[in-house]
This record gives sequence, structure tokens and C-alpha cells, in this order.
Amino acid sequence: MSAPDIQTRSLIGLSLGDTHLLDHLSWLEGDTIVTRSYFTKGTDPNAIKASDRTALRYIRSVGEGLLVETEGGADIPFGNTQEHAPSPIETDLFEGLNTMLAVRNGESPGIVADWLEHHVTHHGLQAALIIDRSPPKDSEKFARKLTQKTKGLGGLVRVIVLHAPIALGDAGLPPENHPYCAPAAPGKDRMEVPKPAPWTSPLGELLVFEIAKTRFLASARAVANIEVCDLMAPNLGPNVFDRAVTSQSGAIMLAGRRCYPWRVRKKDTAHFSDHICVQFDNKKAKKRWCVAPSVTGDDTVWRLIRVVGADAKVEDTQMFYSFMNLRHRQDNVSAIVPKTSLIEDEYLLAMSQDIWRGNPVRVPEEKIKKKAADDNSAVIVTCMKNEGPFILEWLAYHRMIGVENYIVYTNDCDDGTDTFLDLLQEKGYLQHRDNPFKGTKLKPQHAALAAAEKEDVVKDAAWCISMDVDEFICIHTGDGTLDALFKAVPDANMISLTWRLFGNSEIHEYRDELLTENYLRCAREFANKPHQAWGFKTLFRQNGIFKKLGVHRPKGLRPQLKDSLRWVNGSGEPMPQSTFRNAWRSTSDTYGYGLVSLNHYAVRSAESFLVKRDRGRVNHVDRDQGLAYWFRMNNNEEENTSITRMVPRLKEEMARLLSDPDIKAQHEACVAAHRAKIDALLKTENFQEFYAEITGDRMQRLCRMHKHFGANVFLGGPQTVPDEVVFEDHDDDFFFTVEKQETVH
Repeated sequence: MSAPDIQTRSLIGLSLGDTHLLDHLSWLEGDTIVTRSYFTKGTDPNAIKASDRTALRYIRSVGEGLLVETEGGADIPFGNTQEHAPSPIETDLFEGLNTMLAVRNGESPGIVADWLEHHVTHHGLQAALIIDRSPPKDSEKFARKLTQKTKGLGGLVRVIVLHAPIALGDAGLPPENHPYCAPAAPGKDRMEVPKPAPWTSPLGELLVFEIAKTRFLASARAVANIEVCDLMAPNLGPNVFDRAVTSQSGAIMLAGRRCYPWRVRKKDTAHFSDHICVQFDNKKAKKRWCVAPSVTGDDTVWRLIRVVGADAKVEDTQMFYSFMNLRHRQDNVSAIVPKTSLIEDEYLLAMSQDIWRGNPVRVPEEKIKKKAADDNSAVIVTCMKNEGPFILEWLAYHRMIGVENYIVYTNDCDDGTDTFLDLLQEKGYLQHRDNPFKGTKLKPQHAALAAAEKEDVVKDAAWCISMDVDEFICIHTGDGTLDALFKAVPDANMISLTWRLFGNSEIHEYRDELLTENYLRCAREFANKPHQAWGFKTLFRQNGIFKKLGVHRPKGLRPQLKDSLRWVNGSGEPMPQSTFRNAWRSTSDTYGYGLVSLNHYAVRSAESFLVKRDRGRVNHVDRDQGLAYWFRMNNNEEENTSITRMVPRLKEEMARLLSDPDIKAQHEACVAAHRAKIDALLKTENFQEFYAEITGDRMQRLCRMHKHFGANVFLGGPQTVPDEVVFEDHDDDFFFTVEKQETVH
């Protein structure tokens, strides 16, 4: 059986001052010499000039590069006459063949040989044009080794390795500035894939596809554009080339599903057979194409993800897999994808075992941790700093609705909070701990949550929630207790409680009175701005689906158990899988208050807010809770009295707690300390001015206008709103926003 013909070619890659020529082609049309020149992105069209021997036909922008066509001679149309032998047109090499047009980003000859064999076997591949972005000295070596690897591969006629080097001719560009080197592809949440070598970065010059068409592939039977780390899925109907040829438009769309190994064994080299996982919450397709040039004609433009001028139909879409640990070669898979998103794909597993005879590392099994079905015990994990006067109402309220256990972490309190919590611990109402964040790189709340996971009071509870002392669980179903909530959603094991921002109700002076009875003005239900307004906290059953506690919801999803997750919003509606790993706020599709909300009294009275500003934030210790925070969180748009039905029972529980003289005395001591702190702050010029501003007419009007503002207003702060907007009367549908602002705290 004869070996395929494997040859190498190269782009011209000529430096021309501040720009670079990718390639330069020439051919005869009758008696006229026609030339086509391909320049890198950033080329100044004004620098293109016909020589004395040529006439300019056209200049076209393609993929940010320039395609220039002239007639009359083979000169390069760039300033003065440039004599350079054009690259030959060799479309005869691929005439009538089923061909792959692929980019190689450093994949090994063995991987490329397996890639070729797969498509020969399953899709009738006959030829391939591989755009090789190797370091300059590697392409010839790669071609020699590929020849060895593909000996005896029947059906494969020809492979051309087209060298598209990093260093274009004598340009001498540093890799990070080279036009072939595009930014690293996005990877792990809010991160980037570790920066690859320049020749493995995403392709920057899209004109190479037009060069490939004109120079090599215009006469091919059909051309499929994927990378050498991609495999067309077998056994899914006609092969990809036949489908393109028989389609009405001569083109079909290719949709790639990214896949990953769970783990590659140490000292092993990653292979297609290791890839058995996909992301359950990321089904966005990698777009590519397959065309039959004889059907689509010469006027189409080949780009990376589409063929301009070829009307491929959505129904003419064929699937492929993109094997990401071959594209981004990393020892640790979590460097390119969050493993909490990976699940086994049955089709990939079958491919690995049946096609490659692979032995991939399987996703380990996980089991649900079961507690008694009737065990609805709950624990709250919270952090406090100088919250003394507000502890008792918060504790009494949540005891009254059915929360039995509490663990409180504090740091640097000077208002009696620590003393009060120690007393409440002695009385058996809660557990109090010093926050262990000092000496670590963790923020206080994160350190507290990590410590809480080891506490028996947390481990023994069936349900857990991380929440703050200014947040109250307001249950709207049944008798307002946790039992009523659990009965309303009996199958749920995770319930998100969306914030309802309660403002200061225009109460300026601090008084020792119930928040839940007196602070009744809040944001409307549809409060999609500012984005903090729809933050949520999550009550979840501790069954092992997640690995650890989080501020807004448990973190570290075990993806093997995702189908056991029964997560509902505050109206009992299922949360979508796209939220399972990282969501911390509701959206217009996921918010709900029908069964439960989390009343968030973030500012309380104007005087109490001075103390809050002075003590800082538990989870953002470097941020000032200043005017912008007050503006965002002080929302007094409408009245909501839903929680007041619980006030009579709350007062009964408060009275019972205060009947203990020790508790009563310590509560009063905290109230006195809070009052003294307010008085001390108001003696300083800074806090006097701040208090006057937040209680002034301007800020009081703004706290009822949130629905009228765009997100950028909240990012920029109240100063972005002109006085004429603040003090004029507006229709209900009035809307005001500004250009995007730098976020202020």
C-alpha cells in the first residue's frame, strides 16, 4: 500500500517596512498577468500603489488584512516596484479530492497522523492542507516525521504542510507583537488560558484561508475547515464531504463541542482517547464549515468560522468534537477548564474505547450523603463586627421561624458584640468564634466559612445558609416558618433567597426599635439594577453535592451529582443548569419572591450607617462604604409589609430573651455603645458632612428613583445624575443613564 505524498510549502512572508506581505500570487487571464497580494492586518491602504507596469484592480479588506489585485505584471503593489517571485498556484494538487483545511498549533506528528487516519476511515478523507504555525525550523522536521507515521495509510493521497511562520521573512518581530499571535483564548471562570507559545496562540491573520483557497483548494471536491485537534464525529449520517457536495448551497455548517480529559495520567502524553468529558453548562458551539468549491463558486470569501457568500442552512449542520487538552497542552486540566463543570459524555467514551482502544481516566463516582428525610434542622453561619444592638432581633426572629443553630465569627469588635455573643453562647443560644482570618490571605468571611465547615454545629445540621445580621428570611407561605417553606418545595435541596433591598425608610436617627416593624420601604420586585439588588443567599441541604460553603451559595459543585440537585428560586421555580456552578444573583429569568425573600436592611438608619461606614466591610475590607454604597443600597421606592405578620411572634420571643436580666443588660450596653459611637462620629467634620449629604433632599429623592436609572449610573455613583434629573417630576417610564463609568465604592 503506497504512502501518501507529503510535501511542504511556505508563505512568502516578506517584510515591507511597517507592514508585512503574507503571500503573493500570479496567474494569466488570457494574455493578462494578474497578481493578488495578501497583506497583514494593520496595513495602510494608502500605501498601496501600482507600479509603472501594473494597474490596480481593487483593494479589499478581509479579516483586518488587505487583499490587493493588480494586472499587467508580477510586481508587489507597495510603494516602489518590488521584484519578488510569486508563489505558484497549485490547485491541481487537490483537484477532485475530499480535503481538510486545518491549522496545526504544535500538535505532534503522531496526533496529526491519528487525526488523518480517523477522517480517512470515517469520512472518506483523501487530502489535507495543514497550515503549520510551528517555530521556523520545525515544519520540515514535522513533515518528515508525519511521512513515517502515515506509511500505509490507504486512501490518503496527499498532505501539504504550509508553513505559516511566526517570523515573516526578515521582519524580526518579537512574538508578542507578531500578527499571527492573537490573545490567549478564554478558559477558567474569569481567567485566561495560561499564555501559550506564540505559535500555539489563536490564528491572527484570517487571510490565510483566502490564500489557501486561491493557491491550493479552489478545485478540491470539498473542503472541511477544522483544526488538527478536532475530530468529525463518526456514524452520524453521510460523511462531511458528501453532505457539502449534495447540499443546496454547497456549504454546511460545522458545530464543535469542546471536550476534555478528566485527568491525563502522569508521564502520559494527552491523546484523543483521554477526552471523555464535556461541560454540562457550556454548549456554545465552535463554528467551522465545509464547502464544495465547484458549487459555491469563486466569489465566496473563506473566513475562520464562515464562508461569506455561501448560504449554509442551519439544518445542514454537522457535529465535531474539539479536543481541548491537545489545543492547550496542560498537565493539569483545571488550568483550562473548571472541573466542576465536567461530566462524562457517553459518545466520547465509546469513541475512546471502540475507536482508539483507549483506557481513559474515568470521572470518579460520588454518592449523595443522606440524612433522615424528616431532619430539617438548620444552621446559620455568619460574621459580625460591631453589630451589638442588632443581634437580639435577628436571633429572636430566626429562632421564631425555626432556625435552631448559629455560629458567629467576629473580629476587632469594640461595642460589646463579642461580650454579648459570649453571653449568648453561655446561655446555649449560639456558638461564637474569633475569626481566624488574621495571618492568612483570606478575607474575613471566607476564612470564617472555611473554619465553619469543620464545626460540629455545621456538620450535624441538615440545612445550612451563610447570611448576615442585616438579612432576614421572610417566608410568604403557610405560617411563615421554615417548615412551611420546606413543605411548599418538598423535593428541593437548595433554595435561593433573592434580596429585597430595604432602605432607611427616611429614618435618620438611630432608635432601639425593631427593623422588621419600622423599616418598610424597599425596592420593587423587578429590581434588576443595580446588580447588587438581586443578589441572593442560599439555603441548602448538606448532602455532598457541593464541596464547601460559599458567601452566596455553596461552592465546588461535584458535577457527577448535578442531576441530583433540586435548586429552586424564591418562588419554587427550578434554577437552570447554567447557574449551578457560579451564580450569586438572580436575573430576570430566575428571580422570584412567591414563597420566600431575603429582606436586606443594608443601611438601617442614617446614623447607624455612619457606624457601618466606620467599621468597613466584612468581605471587602479594602472598600469604603461611602456615598455610592448608600445610593445603591438605600432603596425606598415602595412599601412592603409582608414581614410584619411575624412581628407579634417576634415580640414574644424578644420578650422571652429579654426576661433574662443578663441578656437585657448586655443588649442595653450595646445600644449605649452604638449611640456613643454615633455621637463621636458626628463630632468629626468628615462624618458631619457625610451625614448631612445622605439625609439631604437630593439623596432622599434619589432613593425613590432607582427604577429610572441605567446600570452605569449605579457604577458611577449619585454625582452622575444632574440636579435637573433629580429635582424634576418624571413620568413612570422615564429613563436616564450615562456612559460607562469606573466603579466607585
